[in-house]
Amino acid sequence: MRPTLPQWSGTLAAKAAAFITVMCCALAALLGVLVHVQVTDQTVGQARDQALQRLEQATERYEAGDPLRRGAAMAPPELPRQLRDLAVAGDRGTMVADREGRPTMWAAGPADGGALAVAVDYSQQARTIAGLDRAILWSSGLAIGATLLVGAFAVTRVTRRLHTTARVARRISAGDLDARVNDPRTAPRTDPPAKVAARPQDEVAAVAAALDSMASSLQGKLLAEQRFTADVAHELRTPLTGLHAAAELLPPGRPTELVRDRVAALRTLTEDLLEISRLDTGRERLELDTERLGPLAERAVRAAGSGTEVRVVRDVSVETDRRRLERVLGNLVANAHKHGRGPVVVTVDGPVVTVRDHGDGFPEYLVAHGPQRFRTEGGTRGHGLGLTIALGQAEVLGARLGFANAPDGGAVATLVLAVE
Repeated sequence: MRPTLPQWSGTLAAKAAAFITVMCCALAALLGVLVHVQVTDQTVGQARDQALQRLEQATERYEAGDPLRRGAAMAPPELPRQLRDLAVAGDRGTMVADREGRPTMWAAGPADGGALAVAVDYSQQARTIAGLDRAILWSSGLAIGATLLVGAFAVTRVTRRLHTTARVARRISAGDLDARVNDPRTAPRTDPPAKVAARPQDEVAAVAAALDSMASSLQGKLLAEQRFTADVAHELRTPLTGLHAAAELLPPGRPTELVRDRVAALRTLTEDLLEISRLDTGRERLELDTERLGPLAERAVRAAGSGTEVRVVRDVSVETDRRRLERVLGNLVANAHKHGRGPVVVTVDGPVVTVRDHGDGFPEYLVAHGPQRFRTEGGTRGHGLGLTIALGQAEVLGARLGFANAPDGGAVATLVLAVE
C-alpha cells in the first residue's frame, strides 16, 4: 500500500528547510565575521594608538632623565620576547599578551640599546569583543530560527497543496474520475473575467487547475464511451434475439451450424459489452454470503464445462458474491483452455486461487499492464473481453487478480480474496 505522503527526508519541505538553513548559516557567519573583524580592528587600533602615545611620552621622559610612570619600564620581565627583540633591534611595535592573567596591550621601542616598554590594560576591550561575539552568535541563532519557522510555514503550505494534488492524481489513476483538487487559488470557471484576472495565481494552482481540467475532460470522454457501448449493446439485443430464433428454424446442416455458432458468438459479445458497461459505471452492488472456497471453485469449473483439474490444498470460508466469483473463475478457466494448452489446473490454497495452463503464457503487454479490451494475440478467436470482465468483477469483490507466466512455461492467473 502506498504511503499517503512521502518520507520526510525526501520531501520538498525537507530540501527547502535544508537549503534555508545552509543559506541562513552562511549569511549569519559572513555578517558575524565582518562585524567581528570591523569592531576588533577598531578596538585594537584604539588600544594600539593609546599604547604608542604612552610609549612616546615615556620615551620623552626617559630621555629627559625624569622617572618613568603609568606602566612604563625598561625591559620588564613580562614583556614578550618577540617585542623585546624588536625594540632592541631599533624598531617600535605593539602586541597583546597576558600579564598576570589579564590581557594587556604592550608597546615597546629602543632606548639606550635596550627596550623601553609600556603596558596598557586591555581587559575592557577584550570583554567588549567577547560580548560582541556572544551577541553575534545569539542573534544569528535567533535569526536562523525565525527564518526557519517562517520558511517552513511558507514551504509547508505549498507542499501541502502539492500533496493534495498528488493524492487526487492517484485517485484519478485508480479510476475515481470524480476526484478534484479544487485548489483555493484556482478561479472557478463561473467567475467573471475581471475576478479571474484579479485572483492571485501561482504554479501550484496552475497544476491543480490543469489536473482538474484533465479529469473533467477524461470523465466526459469516458462517460460518452460508456453510453455508446451500453447503447450499442442494448440496440443489438433485440435483432440478435430475432436472429437467434430464426437460426433455430433453419434446416440441419453445416451452414446452419456455422450461422448458429456466429449468432451465439454475437450474443456472447453483446452480453459481455453490457457487463463491461455496468462495471464501468462503478455502481455494481454485491450480494454477500459466506461460502466455502473449495466447493465454490469446483462448481465454477463444472459450469465452465471443460476438463479442468481442481486441487484444494487448504479450504477457507470467504464472504463474497458467489455469482461474481464464479464468473471470474469461469472466465479464467475458459481463457486458459482457449488460449493455452492443457492440463489446466485450478488450485485453492486458503484465500488464494490460481488458474494455470501449460501453453505459451500470457503476452508481455498483459503481464505488464493487464488485459486490454478487444486485443488478442496471434490471431486467436475471441474479442478479448473475458479477462477484462474477470478483472472488473474481481475489483468489485475487493479481490486482487494478477497475471504472470510460470518459469517452466504456461500462464498463471492468481486471485487473492479477503477471508472472514
